[in-house]
Amino acid sequence: MNIDGIEIKPGESKQFTINIARLPTRTLIDIPVYVSRALEPGPTILFLAGMHGDEINGIEIIRQILREGYTNLSKGNLICIPILNIYGFINFSRDVPDGKDINRSFPGSERGSLASRVAHTLIKKIIPLIDYGVDFHTGGASKYNFPQIRCKFNNEKNLELAEAFAAPFTINADFRENSLRLEAAELGKSILVYEGGESLRLSEEAIREGVDGARRLMYHLGMMPNSPAARHVTRRIVDTTWLRAESSGIFHCFVKNGSNVTKGQTLGMITDPFGFGDFELDIKATATGHIICVNNVPVINQGDALIHIGIEDDKES
Repeated sequence: MNIDGIEIKPGESKQFTINIARLPTRTLIDIPVYVSRALEPGPTILFLAGMHGDEINGIEIIRQILREGYTNLSKGNLICIPILNIYGFINFSRDVPDGKDINRSFPGSERGSLASRVAHTLIKKIIPLIDYGVDFHTGGASKYNFPQIRCKFNNEKNLELAEAFAAPFTINADFRENSLRLEAAELGKSILVYEGGESLRLSEEAIREGVDGARRLMYHLGMMPNSPAARHVTRRIVDTTWLRAESSGIFHCFVKNGSNVTKGQTLGMITDPFGFGDFELDIKATATGHIICVNNVPVINQGDALIHIGIEDDKES
């Protein structure tokens, strides 16, 4: 295996960096890469995090995988990239300095925008070497995603890998234009997206599920001798719907993230900020299903996304 001029032989583990660009100060910006190879041939899997620099849980998931020695493989190869978007990470930002989203910039270009160049580097130097991958994300803008895997149900291999990962929820999600998942699929690579927690916050729950799911996936692929059992039954979500604020005010959530809800159930309330006001607006479930995301911001504006409901049954969609 050769990555950016670095050769990694069977049985070896190496840590190195791939240069992306420079800051205006001329400081080099490098992407850290960790590669572990077993002596026995097998699949190659990529664990990637930090595509959005403010999404910290995925970074911690990969750190724990490296720290706890889960890179000691019985067969196959593991490539870990804990932080793809170094710019966003050091600036507490989702995007790169040009304001573009790397995950809407694939396949990228070596002469394009900064986001496009980062995407191009990943597509040209890493993706051709892998068979499968997990792209670790969190919810954005204080939206807490309950641990979940997103895949395409009509892709047999994608669904098989998702079931092996065994997150609390497996969600049927179409490809998005110019995303890593779409571009990798066009190259014959199967990528899962893991979502857990919210931006700029570490969630023990989301991190634990991510680490354990990654171990279960490697065990399924024959890369590890054992793995932890799932703590839950995985729910297949065929469709989702957002409940949005019909008025501005203070958002009070009455339900626990990950819980079951029924159509018509009161899930929360919007009030004014004044004790003498008489404004109270109930938020009711529009479908029977499961809470897969909650907005943790209490001060909301009309139209804001508040609660995301995942639906198991097509008839409820």
